[in-house]
Amino acid sequence: MMGKQAGNERKANPAADEAIRLISVGLYVPRDTMSSLEIAAAAGIPQHIVETKLGIIRKPVPGPDDGTCAMGIHAARQAIERCGMDPMEIDLVIYIGEEYKEYPVWTASLKLQEEIGAKRAYGYDMALRCCTAIAGVKTAKAMMLGDPSIRTVLLAGGYRNGDLIDPLDPGTRFMINLAAGGGALILQRGAGPAYPEIMESALMTDGSFSEDVIVCAGGTKLPLTAELIAAGEPKFRVADPEGMKQRLDQLSMQRFVQVVTDSVQASGSTVSEIDYMGLLHMKRSAHRFVLDTLGIPEERAIYLEEYGHMGQFDPVIHLELLGRESRMAPGQVTVLAAAGIGYAWGALTLKWGGSSCPWNLNQ
Repeated sequence: MMGKQAGNERKANPAADEAIRLISVGLYVPRDTMSSLEIAAAAGIPQHIVETKLGIIRKPVPGPDDGTCAMGIHAARQAIERCGMDPMEIDLVIYIGEEYKEYPVWTASLKLQEEIGAKRAYGYDMALRCCTAIAGVKTAKAMMLGDPSIRTVLLAGGYRNGDLIDPLDPGTRFMINLAAGGGALILQRGAGPAYPEIMESALMTDGSFSEDVIVCAGGTKLPLTAELIAAGEPKFRVADPEGMKQRLDQLSMQRFVQVVTDSVQASGSTVSEIDYMGLLHMKRSAHRFVLDTLGIPEERAIYLEEYGHMGQFDPVIHLELLGRESRMAPGQVTVLAAAGIGYAWGALTLKWGGSSCPWNLNQ
């Protein structure tokens, strides 16, 4: 198990290798949940549709103290404790949570940095909707390889965009799976071969969907007014649900397959060598389509029906579950894949080191 002693060993051998490795994971899941029955009642649809088609048994929802950045702070603290790290070791903090957070114009990474005691680091925020964690890891790895002064990076944040969903709007019903929570990842160069290696990632974006799913009210084009607030805004809205569906259905699943293939091949493996496929939460039929197209058996994946869609932190949920089950063996390959409105698709490949779970899940 990972702890203070293992953390000291890591510091004592900084030149073990120059690979970028994942040395810890943190996950914050709110205590409050919403059941499939409650979701069905709120949306005015049958419970069996929520469970069998949308694929939700229950999902976590934010409590009164679960601010977006606050949930990221909880997850970051857990990740730091699990690997026995002194926060002063952290060189860079990247906030990968949502823009919908405690304050509308705010650099959340700086609050996060302060709260965890990473006073030697600098921080910034980044956003690519539900692909942010994958894009963040890709960016962090490139920065670490290009700048020898950056050895340890914390990526963390929170998600509660479910607040912005109108359950009675059929145009955004596909987003009714949005849950709440926070996640954190700690990457380090030269940590040693016990830890999973961050291999290559792939990203694709398509700006033709950039205004299909948006929060219309509250920006410079449509400032908030008392009338809009009284009407229930701001919420996510889709101007042309059928048109977007037709355009997206033609390519979204294929782009999932493409980024997964590109990521794993760039990492020196093949799709047939994927030992675990961690997909973001989506409807059951889409989940099965991606697995079937890639030729990956369902037993090499976990469907997140007990979590819903925690935005960019679905990959962190997968890493947490893999750790709890000690499911991965040394040398095995995990691929994490996600998509975000806008639209973006991303995949990240990890190759497991000498431990099935190198971070201490008791913390």
